[in-house]
Amino acid sequence: MSEKADKTGSSRKGGRRNLRERVKTARGRKLSSKLWLERQLNDPYVTRAKEEGYRSRAAFKLTEMDDKFHFLKKGGRIVDLGAAPGGWTQVSVARTGADKGKGKVVGIDLQEIDAIPGADLYVLDFLEVDADIKVKDWLGGEADVVLSDMAAASMGHKQTDHLRIMALAEAAAQFAHDVLCEGGTYCAKVLQGGAEQELLRMLKRDFKTVRHVKPAASRADSSEMYVLATGFKGRQEEDDDGY
Repeated sequence: MSEKADKTGSSRKGGRRNLRERVKTARGRKLSSKLWLERQLNDPYVTRAKEEGYRSRAAFKLTEMDDKFHFLKKGGRIVDLGAAPGGWTQVSVARTGADKGKGKVVGIDLQEIDAIPGADLYVLDFLEVDADIKVKDWLGGEADVVLSDMAAASMGHKQTDHLRIMALAEAAAQFAHDVLCEGGTYCAKVLQGGAEQELLRMLKRDFKTVRHVKPAASRADSSEMYVLATGFKGRQEEDDDGY
């Protein structure tokens, strides 16, 4: 469900070899696999992630958004949905000071995640009954921020993939509604295009500000972007449409 860890070629500062080259071990590879590997080798964010100890290039997407909007605060309680391989969790720990005993960072995923100092990591399906109760218990209270960089496994059909990712974003928003404290923040991956009306309706009702953000670390040729909702208004009685 979450963005896979980046696989990179070697790189050294000073005498750095030119990575903008074709993959020479392409014999027997599918074209799509070959193109993906070439893109990884030529991606500066992949190189930076390896050099700076992040588990994925996605870490820079979160740092760029937080540098601009400042929602990962010292001492904050953060829940990272679909956290594997852990890039966003690493950033959350550093920004909140959870590795120094300030705040709390909980990462959950359907698969086990290698330990991250300062974070509590659990195998959990956030869609299961009472998942919100478990997470609030692990956090020691309500969350200040709910993060989701989840993406459903690609089916190879653009419209279907879009709908699957949007369904995850909506489910994550409903989860955020159940665990956030008043004034809290929700940040999730979405795709440019239609089928966002229901998600935006939910967010605009429950948050003071809703904006779309495309960090520089998101590839320019990708339809990926993020929805950032801040100022959670608190849990209100359900309206006539339910929630």
